[in-house]
Amino acid sequence: MNPLIRNISELDRVIHEPGRLMIVSLLSAVEAADFLYLQHETGLNKGTLSSHLSKLEEAGYVEIAKSFRGKVPQTVLKLTPTGAEAFEQYRRKLKAAL
Repeated sequence: MNPLIRNISELDRVIHEPGRLMIVSLLSAVEAADFLYLQHETGLNKGTLSSHLSKLEEAGYVEIAKSFRGKVPQTVLKLTPTGAEAFEQYRRKLKAAL
């Protein structure tokens, strides 16, 4: 198999989906972000964003902390060290493939 094609086939499928790629890219640039910020920046609706975050959390790539600010619920998200490493490897493999 052509090495360039192999690089594409080895891309992390959890990150590769466009919605999750946007989320991981945004979280890689900040210490933490709240749900509303991610929703605004990605343009995803609440249900879709929540679904993508669940998949990223299951993979161990994102940490989700839910709390209240007064009586208002707040969800804060951050990339885990595992997620940061997975994103860096994803970037390297994609660059090599292109």
